Amino acid sequence: MNRLPQSSPSVLRQPSYAKSWVARILSTTSFQMLSVAIGWQMYELTNDAFSLGLVGLAQFVPMMLLTLLVGHVADRFDRRKIVFLCQLFEGVVAVFLAFGNHAGWLGREQILLAAAVIGACRAFEGPTLAALVPELVPKELLPQASAWSASAGQTAQILGPSLGGLLFSAGPSLVYVTSAVALLSSAALIYWIRKKRSVRKVEPLAVRSLFTGLVFVFRHKIILGTISLDLFAVLLGGATALLPIFAQDILHTGPWGLGLLRSAPAIGALLMSLVLAHVPLKRALGPILFGALAVFGAATILFALSTSLILSLTALFLLGASDVISVVIRSTLVQLHTPDEMRGRVNAVNSLFVGTSNQLGEFESGMMAGFFGAVPATFIGGVGTIAVAALWMYLFPALRRLRTFSDEWTEEKPRTKQSDVQTGP
Repeated sequence: MNRLPQSSPSVLRQPSYAKSWVARILSTTSFQMLSVAIGWQMYELTNDAFSLGLVGLAQFVPMMLLTLLVGHVADRFDRRKIVFLCQLFEGVVAVFLAFGNHAGWLGREQILLAAAVIGACRAFEGPTLAALVPELVPKELLPQASAWSASAGQTAQILGPSLGGLLFSAGPSLVYVTSAVALLSSAALIYWIRKKRSVRKVEPLAVRSLFTGLVFVFRHKIILGTISLDLFAVLLGGATALLPIFAQDILHTGPWGLGLLRSAPAIGALLMSLVLAHVPLKRALGPILFGALAVFGAATILFALSTSLILSLTALFLLGASDVISVVIRSTLVQLHTPDEMRGRVNAVNSLFVGTSNQLGEFESGMMAGFFGAVPATFIGGVGTIAVAALWMYLFPALRRLRTFSDEWTEEKPRTKQSDVQTGP
């Protein structure tokens, strides 16, 4: 077999990383498929927007309660085994859903229970898998590995909803069985990973150690402003939980249309991430960030007012494209300023912010739709996103003035003491 020259190594030539990359696609695709099936089946069973919101809440609450523990566990124990166990349990939950649907006893309570277990598993899986990557590749390949990991996530978000919608047309059990097979295959790939040995200081489970990740984020004001901006903007503007209502009652399409609606933001995000890979963000980061949030809010408003499937898909495409800009800025700042020994805890905090904006945003959207209707709730969310962007420009002037990533380093480094990153009791 021909080898690549030493001057141009490929991260996919690293067997362990390649396995983790394929596993990421399989597990994320399965999660997206399950989200489509669970959401559509819940709405079919209840015809109730509040129940759709509860699905998002059921996934969010375990993540919120477990975040501090997740980071400590990821920094203390074998990250490969943690990811393996999470994906194994998710596969078992998919089997539970398939069996319950086939037997006829799957109802509202069982779906919410399954959503909660999946939420707990993914609370551990996401931050731990992110922290595992540096153990699989040489340090010089980390930027390339991060780019491929992002592409895997976006690819899965495109394939998963569409495949889930198509398979749901033949029955929800088919979606659940397919997801179970994919998750168990992903777990097998993770199990067979061989990572380099890393020496990490084993710390006692102490309150101070649990809160170190939160302390780190709150002491870096630009990082705090960036991720909190993303949290509140997406929290208000996210309409993912209401897509079954728009697909069925407003756009008058079926599960296949719901799959397209869920895929559109991911397609926009994937294409924008490819653009940013070729034209990296280097200047005017603050203005670009707030401009992207304004586009996100405007796209949400457009989607709320649309009665055309094509126009709705276009709005969701723009929504995804603008959202990935804040994701790139946030992840780059975190990557540049996180000490190795704190990677699990900081990734857990970051995942909490992301999960809050997604899962709790679904709950908020469901509640608003239950009171005011899907269209007014989504419209209000879009307006709220623009308002949040304007407020954060006032609350975080340093973020508004941020020009380059090195600006943040210059601002924060003099104030960062060694004690800020101490993880011992």
